[in-house]
Amino acid sequence: MTFPCETPRTGAASLFAVALQGHLPILATDRLILRAPRVTDFDTYAGIACTDRGKHLGGPMTREDAWLDFSQMTSTWLLHGHGLWTIGHAGDIAGFVVLGFEPGDAEPELGYLLTTQSEGKGLAFEAAQAALSHAWDTLGWSTLVSYIDPANTRSIKLAQKLGALPDGEITDHTGTALVYRYRREGT
Repeated sequence: MTFPCETPRTGAASLFAVALQGHLPILATDRLILRAPRVTDFDTYAGIACTDRGKHLGGPMTREDAWLDFSQMTSTWLLHGHGLWTIGHAGDIAGFVVLGFEPGDAEPELGYLLTTQSEGKGLAFEAAQAALSHAWDTLGWSTLVSYIDPANTRSIKLAQKLGALPDGEITDHTGTALVYRYRREGT
């Protein structure tokens, strides 16, 4: 079921949304474009969050809960100056990468979500590297974390490949997560 909030607005509201999106950073890599999320990207997000793939996000979520999660990660651009990017690859949406700050987080988090068909191609690594570079070079951060479900071995391997080191664990309403810490070189 699609909710009315998932339908792009028209007229002045649409133009205003496009103008706001134009102020968010666009990151480009050899194969990817990381851009502002759009309402039309939500179906891909829901395709991750509302399925078994969403178990590492505390799901699978209902479509309504996925919309709330998507909206919250997008709104952090206005509230904190960082947030969710849509990962574009070869004309398709490969997934999402986020520099986020959710309730219960002690500090900003690097997160990544890919579609099934985008896995195993190094796209999450490439997108996460671009987000880390933005965190270091543009935002001036010296550290951030990824909170990873202990059963998500692919995400743990990716965090390690990106240079993160284990830094304890946290427990919240979704269960226990491992903390992997990234540090800017030289700090």
